[in-house]
Amino acid sequence: MAEKIIKLQMEPLNEGGYLATSDDLPGLVAQGRTVAETLEIAQDVARKLIESYIEHGDPLPPSLRGIPLPRFDLDLPVAVP
Repeated sequence: MAEKIIKLQMEPLNEGGYLATSDDLPGLVAQGRTVAETLEIAQDVARKLIESYIEHGDPLPPSLRGIPLPRFDLDLPVAVP
C-alpha cells in the first residue's frame, strides 16, 4: 500500500477543539478535541474517502494523482490502496 501526502487546513474552534479540512481531498472534514485527535480522525476520513473513490471507479482528486495544488498548513500521511 503506497502513501500520499495531503495538505490539511486546521483551525481552532471557538467552542473548543479543532476542525480540519483539505482542498486536496474534497469532502474531508474532521473535528476533534485535540490536534492529535483531529489528525487521527482526518486520516481515517481520508482513507475512507479514497476507498470510496476506488470502489466506485471515480478518478482520484488531482493532488493524489501527482498534480500539485496551492499551499496548505499541515501534512498528513494517508495510506492509498
